[in-house]
Amino acid sequence: MANTDAIAVMQPYVFPYIGYFQLINAVDVFVLYDDVNFIKGGWINRNRILLKEEDHTFTISCKKISSFSRINEIEANFTEKDKQKFLKKIEQSYIKAPYFKEAFAVVKEGLNGENQYIAEMCKKSISSVLGYLDIDTKLTVSSVEFSDTLGMGRADRLIEMTKRSGKSMYINVIGGKELYDKEYFEQNGVELSFIKSDSTIQYKQFDNDFVPWLSIIDVMMFNSKEEIKQMLTQYTLI
Repeated sequence: MANTDAIAVMQPYVFPYIGYFQLINAVDVFVLYDDVNFIKGGWINRNRILLKEEDHTFTISCKKISSFSRINEIEANFTEKDKQKFLKKIEQSYIKAPYFKEAFAVVKEGLNGENQYIAEMCKKSISSVLGYLDIDTKLTVSSVEFSDTLGMGRADRLIEMTKRSGKSMYINVIGGKELYDKEYFEQNGVELSFIKSDSTIQYKQFDNDFVPWLSIIDVMMFNSKEEIKQMLTQYTLI
């Protein structure tokens, strides 16, 4: 259940893992942080699935990748041929999964149309999953809604986004505990919380040992919508 007074901000990723969707589901407004620097070798254009029943990293090819460029400036290099090759890989990997038909349709929808930039591809992949899971959190983009805050410090910008959105709570992924100070946020009128996914999230992946934290694609292949909705609540705010 989303906290109607909370906001979260996160870089866009292509078909991210279940924890990303837990964060979206926990807030009323979710900002795709697309005007910060692209992390070369990070997870913006990559993720993990099962391929031949083993952990496999897939990558969406991009043009002129640089850590000095903002995410929304990076062009995707994902042709129709690349898309069909990727879909074939997904089909070969998961054709025998119990929810293949439903999940494959979501993946196809998330890759539909022409996406010149990787940020657009990420947003579309995320939106397709949100629609499937009936998550109605408002999705917005930092380069569109908050471009005038670009020169602010990291914490101050998040505080400004929170206030401008009419919210009083900002929720960050657990890794941000080393970056952001609760007291500083509180002094500026914003409650800061961190979301920590439960380590108990497991499900049957064929008959193999469980491989955790794969792309949401994997989760959808092996679990019903209702089971996934239950997983979305398996976290702690600290």
